[in-house]
Amino acid sequence: MSASAILHVSPLAFPWQTIDPFLFCVHHLDHYPQGNAAMGPAASLAGRNMGQDFAGKDGWSMYHGMTIPGFPAHPHRGFETVTIVRQGHIDHSDSLGATARFGPGDVQWLTAGQGIVHCEMFPLRHTDQANTAELFQIWLNLPASHKMVQPHFTMLWNENIQDVRHVDEHGLVTDIRVVAGHLQEAKGLPPPPDSWASQPEADVAIFTVRMDAGARWTPSTAQAGTRRQWYVFQGQGLRMAGQPVPVKSAVEVRAQEAIEFINGDSPTELLMLQGRPIAEPVAQYGPFVMNTRAEIEQAFEDYRRTEFGGWPWQGPDPVHPRDQGRFALHADGKKEER
Repeated sequence: MSASAILHVSPLAFPWQTIDPFLFCVHHLDHYPQGNAAMGPAASLAGRNMGQDFAGKDGWSMYHGMTIPGFPAHPHRGFETVTIVRQGHIDHSDSLGATARFGPGDVQWLTAGQGIVHCEMFPLRHTDQANTAELFQIWLNLPASHKMVQPHFTMLWNENIQDVRHVDEHGLVTDIRVVAGHLQEAKGLPPPPDSWASQPEADVAIFTVRMDAGARWTPSTAQAGTRRQWYVFQGQGLRMAGQPVPVKSAVEVRAQEAIEFINGDSPTELLMLQGRPIAEPVAQYGPFVMNTRAEIEQAFEDYRRTEFGGWPWQGPDPVHPRDQGRFALHADGKKEER
């Protein structure tokens, strides 16, 4: 193992810094209070910058939500969103007429392609206890050849996602959830058909990892040309390739080298994003990611003209009934219930 196995370590920013082919990554952890009759917080909203509430006052944010926390209707074009829910539920609705509720362990993978409007709301379903919400949202770029594909979303349900448990020589455990890619015998569920991750040469992988205090683990290596970044977001005392790594760090490593992880005296949690770079120009403005400024301007013009199919829902922030379970209704009428 070379001394250059770790390429770069930096403190986590907001949003978390990313490497090609990824564009954006954020970890939301909100300790919401009990819910009210409308599934919003049973607490005063005074002192919040409503509509742009990202300050984390009292341990939680409303984000762009006005009654229920979350992100009311907004457009995307030219990339994909991967939403990994760890706690709480998300209610999704979109301009294609699709809708869903998904919860702990579930992943929604949405290809925006030529354009979609969707909302992501966090209903506070419990009226007798706190409503913690925790999720990752990751943006994965699309190559120029696929930026204008038809929008599509895939649900990766918790029960079907594969995990790997590594037990070291001292009996200490590292648990890895394979959201995308493969690890040993575990393989991620198929992403949407036009995703960069659907191309075998792309070598895209997304793992979440939890290491016991004191655990040791050496991740498998990646293909030549692949980049890999680790996010250490919880724990203390982790060492990678013999180098101490502070908590709340982004660590780019040489993906083709075997790197031993040795944990410290508390459990550690990590997220890994990996992929072969698309290596094309990126032009981004707000919710649109294209290759040129002219394409960004065209995206705004198309959205003003078509609203990417319009909005078939009553209000910009629809949610499902409190007692509705996890489900997905796709644009083609196919329904999945969990």
